[in-house]
Amino acid sequence: TSLKTAQLLLQQNIPVIELNAVNALDLVVDGADELDAQLQLIKGGGGALLQEKMVAFSASRYIIIADESKLVENLGRFPLPVEVIPYGYRMVQRRIESRFGKIVSLRKNGETPFETDHHNYILDIAFQCIPDPAEVAAFLKTIPGMVEHGLFLNMAHEAIIGYASGEIKTLQNKTH
Repeated sequence: TSLKTAQLLLQQNIPVIELNAVNALDLVVDGADELDAQLQLIKGGGGALLQEKMVAFSASRYIIIADESKLVENLGRFPLPVEVIPYGYRMVQRRIESRFGKIVSLRKNGETPFETDHHNYILDIAFQCIPDPAEVAAFLKTIPGMVEHGLFLNMAHEAIIGYASGEIKTLQNKTH
């Protein structure tokens, strides 16, 4: 799902194939930056949200593994990443700030903007709480220059949550 992951796999002599080389994926297992009880997710903390979403979308079955700290009542405590084209990213930033009244920060790598594997930028939206993730996702999709957002809605089939006590709980998405 990212150049960094591919490099790590190749260092361990694990074969890597591109998404274009397969017709479908039977199973994708991944983590999440945040998830709620309905298995709505925020992903993209590592900056590979576009490819992660493409891989998840290609899966017949998409399972999330996370620890209890990632399970939240309402999404938004983790800043929502939005991948944007560098040209005009400030317009996208202003449009999001104007619509939601939230701080939208350009993700940095030191003093320069963080660049995705596709040479785009990431804007992080400090929501704290997203009462209607579908509304946010729909609005973001209307902004020219917005490539993808980190809301993974109605994609996960199951989540396996590990607790510090050693307990493991499985959450099922009832809509799948």
